[in-house]
Amino acid sequence: MICIGPAAIIPCEREMRLTRPFLKLPIQFCGETLAAEVNALPPSAWVPHPTGFPGNEAVRLVSVGGRPNDAFAGPMKPTEWLSSCRYIQEVMAELNGVWGRSRLMGLGAGAAVPPHVDVHYHWRTHLRIHIPLITNPMVEFTCDGETIHMAPGECWVFDSFRWHEVHNRGAERRVHLVLDTVVTPHLRDLIDAAGSGAAATSYLKPGDRAPGPLQFEQVNAPSIMSPWEIRCHLAFVAGEARPHARLSAVLKRLDRFADAWASLWALYGDSGAGIDEYRQLIAVTQKEIQDMGAGDINLTNELQLTVVLEQLIFVMAVANRPRAAANRRLAF
Repeated sequence: MICIGPAAIIPCEREMRLTRPFLKLPIQFCGETLAAEVNALPPSAWVPHPTGFPGNEAVRLVSVGGRPNDAFAGPMKPTEWLSSCRYIQEVMAELNGVWGRSRLMGLGAGAAVPPHVDVHYHWRTHLRIHIPLITNPMVEFTCDGETIHMAPGECWVFDSFRWHEVHNRGAERRVHLVLDTVVTPHLRDLIDAAGSGAAATSYLKPGDRAPGPLQFEQVNAPSIMSPWEIRCHLAFVAGEARPHARLSAVLKRLDRFADAWASLWALYGDSGAGIDEYRQLIAVTQKEIQDMGAGDINLTNELQLTVVLEQLIFVMAVANRPRAAANRRLAF
């Protein structure tokens, strides 16, 4: 991977991407206990999923301020519903993540999650863990053409930057524990062990460990994005782009954008001063790359280059900048 720099193209590591669509981590939890905790929740705990897709609902376990919202950015806290689920807390403690927005996600009988790609900035910086609590053999999860069934108590991660969808063709509701986190050293060890295929699966018996203390995100979005983060996002996008006659010229223009951002950063940093200049630089760059034909360039997952740049950089580079309406097929 390369990183676009002010004077040269230099090596840069990007955030972890899985080498295949799905990976089952070598850890197992008690599906019966997890299902019992779900079934003990009152109906009032369940809310419609923010996408509005029929048959999709959720229980918020971790949210900004522990309040009833679906926001991605802001200090995270446990909700009242997580506090009532002791074994789920044990599971989270065992996985040892730094927890962001996390939920129980229900999918009604006959319902589906339509094909989409998670392109929002949150998914560039986070890993999503799926643990089935209540399911049936007719629930199928497809990612990049590979279809699997996740059994109760298993622990899975998948590459959400590929097209994926879920179908519940059974007669009962499916419920997954869905945990969002950055990649901690412990989770990296689990992922590496799963990738090797040689690790024995451990089992967390209910009551075998304390339910906490749990760690929750306090910082999850930049106030002003640093030039180093800008360059690594650009390098990621460049590495995912399909060959195109206009690609080289567009990348050179984005290189100039990164240089100009670095010069503003040297003047103002993330102090909040110069915010109008940062925003003006974004607006000018967006217009110029559109005029250059960047909208005709796609990534390997068939998303438009401009859509991904918008979500990863232009929307997020300055806090409180009005966000573009998310395409429901692109952000979940």
